[in-house]
Amino acid sequence: MATTSDVNVGSFIRYNGELVQIIEWQHRTPGNLRAFYQAKMRNVKSGKLAENRFRSGENIDVARVETRELQFLYKDGNSFVCMDNETFDQIYVEEQFFANAAKYMKEGMTVIIAFESETPVSATVPGSVELEVTYTEPGVKGDTATNTLKPATVETGAEVQVPLFINIGEMIKVDPNTGTYLERVK
Repeated sequence: MATTSDVNVGSFIRYNGELVQIIEWQHRTPGNLRAFYQAKMRNVKSGKLAENRFRSGENIDVARVETRELQFLYKDGNSFVCMDNETFDQIYVEEQFFANAAKYMKEGMTVIIAFESETPVSATVPGSVELEVTYTEPGVKGDTATNTLKPATVETGAEVQVPLFINIGEMIKVDPNTGTYLERVK
């Protein structure tokens, strides 16, 4: 058993018999009251958020979670098939673990999957993805002074808001977690 001082943001713990991941973890010492830890947690299976206060020094059941880098191969129904580059094992990871980033994933990219024993419990994608613009309205010459955006469809089929100077066939960097345009790739 671990105590509250062993837990930090990103840790996996057992809370009410469910596996949860810590999203926010704050130590608070209000005035003349005892110190406590305020936790915001996300349930791994359902995705629901929960908040709780833990007393300082309270015992917490920290789950053993191992992370591995896998290569995304293809989508199969509601699962993403990923391959371990060392053992060449193919692992099916549910689409819900990737959340919004699932729309921006392309074959061959590296993802980080967290496992509890041999069961995937969470997934993380890189901070940026380079995608080709397959369709957008043509830009007008000299129309770059304003910060106006237009919709563009990228090679994965997702739609991204891009500046007016972006044209079909150009490569752009996109943040897969938020779906926002970052920059044009040179």
